[in-house]
Amino acid sequence: MPTSSRDSLVLGRVIGDVVDQFSPTVALQVSYNGRRLMNDADFRPSAVAAGAPISGSATRLLVTDIPGTTDVGYGREVICYESPRPPAGIHRVVFVLFRQMARGSVDVAPLLRHNFCTRNFAEDHGLGAPVAAAFFTCQPEGGTGGRRLVVRPPRTTPAP
Repeated sequence: MPTSSRDSLVLGRVIGDVVDQFSPTVALQVSYNGRRLMNDADFRPSAVAAGAPISGSATRLLVTDIPGTTDVGYGREVICYESPRPPAGIHRVVFVLFRQMARGSVDVAPLLRHNFCTRNFAEDHGLGAPVAAAFFTCQPEGGTGGRRLVVRPPRTTPAP
C-alpha cells in the first residue's frame, strides 16, 4: 500500500478521529453515483479535517460477511443504507474495511445509527486493525466548500 494512502487518512483525520494508526494492506474501491473514489494520493481531504467534530458518528451502512473478492452486495446487511443528509456544513463520510476471521464470526444485535464507535465495534467483535479505509466529504445543496455529491448506496469492493 503506498504511503500516500495512509497520509491522506492522517491528513483527513480518519486516523485519529475514527480509527487508530494502521497500515492499509488492501486497496479499497468505493463508487458513489458512478464516480470511483480511491484511498490514494489523488483523494485529498477538504476543510472538514480542520475543525473539531461537532457531533458523534452516525453509521450509514454496516455489512458483514463480504467474501474477499466481491462487493457489499454479497455480504449480510446489518444496518441498511441511509444517505447522509447534512443539514449544514461539511460532513466526512468514512468507509472502513476489517478482515473477519470467518463468515458469521461477527454476530451483531440490532444497532443504533447514532453515536457509533468504530473502535469499540472492532474491539467488541475481535476484528483487529482495519485493512483499508477511505473517505470523502459532502454538504447540503447550495453549501460552500467540500465535495458536492448526491449520494446513493455505495458499492465497495476490495481491490484484487
